Amino acid sequence: MGILLKNGLIITQNSQRDVLPGDILVEKDCISSIGKNISLNGHEVIDLAGRVVAPGFIQSHIHLCQTIFRNLSDDLELMDWLEKIIWPLENAHDESSLAVSAQLGLAELMLGGTTAVLDMGNGRHQEVIFREMFNSGIRGFSGLVMMDRGNQAYQQKTGDTLETTEELIHEWHHTVTDRIGYALAPRFVPSCSLELWKGVRNLAEKYGLIIHTHSSENRKEWQLVKEQTGYSNIEFFVRQDLAAHHLCLAHCIWVSEEETEMLRDYGIHVLHCPSANLKLGSGIAPVPEFLRNDINVSLGSDGASCNNNMDIFQEMRLAALIQKPRAGVTSITAQNVYDMATLGGAKALGLENKIGSLEEGKKADLIVLDLNKVHTIPADDI
Repeated sequence: MGILLKNGLIITQNSQRDVLPGDILVEKDCISSIGKNISLNGHEVIDLAGRVVAPGFIQSHIHLCQTIFRNLSDDLELMDWLEKIIWPLENAHDESSLAVSAQLGLAELMLGGTTAVLDMGNGRHQEVIFREMFNSGIRGFSGLVMMDRGNQAYQQKTGDTLETTEELIHEWHHTVTDRIGYALAPRFVPSCSLELWKGVRNLAEKYGLIIHTHSSENRKEWQLVKEQTGYSNIEFFVRQDLAAHHLCLAHCIWVSEEETEMLRDYGIHVLHCPSANLKLGSGIAPVPEFLRNDINVSLGSDGASCNNNMDIFQEMRLAALIQKPRAGVTSITAQNVYDMATLGGAKALGLENKIGSLEEGKKADLIVLDLNKVHTIPADDI
């Protein structure tokens, strides 16, 4: 017996971006039929008259380990924020505190309509995050944060972190459930040695994994990368043959025209986090330019410590509004940001054939919205 969702207004996000009244039949965990007046045939029926049925949102850059650091780190720029607040707190996690942080973050995400995530993980007790993701029912990827250079207090041994990573891959990459996968998580260029990047590249090639890291978020970080490597962030990834793999880069604020071309030519995914970029004073990513170059852009709330919440609706709103004074009122549309929060996220996770839209044969990762609320009336243009 399946579940028949009747009489909803369906935002399909199919190639025609159809919005249509109708029914959705869910059997097991997949959409088996979309249409009008689907036969009941003994299915459980849920009447959604007056409701909107939409694809679940996908957040492509979050830090579940930072949820309980909410409101502890205001009015700091990126490098001070990391070194003075975040790295000491992340390093202080024990299994219990990390579990609570992940549980709280996952509850906030799912209650807010997010059904899939790309999480940055933590440098310790990473199995706890995987366990909580599995228990929650969410779909997503996470990975052990890798840092083998920089501050000695948080520095991992290169061989040890690569070995632990491979053990976690065997344990969690689509083994316990197909909902949960492994994404390699080197923190960013300044905290990773060339030897570690080589190991990351080899693991990505061996297991076909996402590489998830930060890039070009802050001017000081950009300058540090230039001083350490002789290259800009994006050029470094290209020269290290990391861009030839499924590379997901959070932020990408300080990028040149040449780097934008690299993002396009190598099919690199940009993970846009507008709230976090504003709170840390990092800047505004040139998203309209990315879209004009057919670069895939998705959205994330980053962490509660650099955002104070994990609300995808806030990220969509800001993603549109912050570009209008910078690039013009038509530079980012509502459809653009909705695509980022659904289809763009699905592509970033490599799951565009499974999620991101409501179509027959895809997973039934969907949400139901009640627009009969004071702040959503009238809802004339959906």
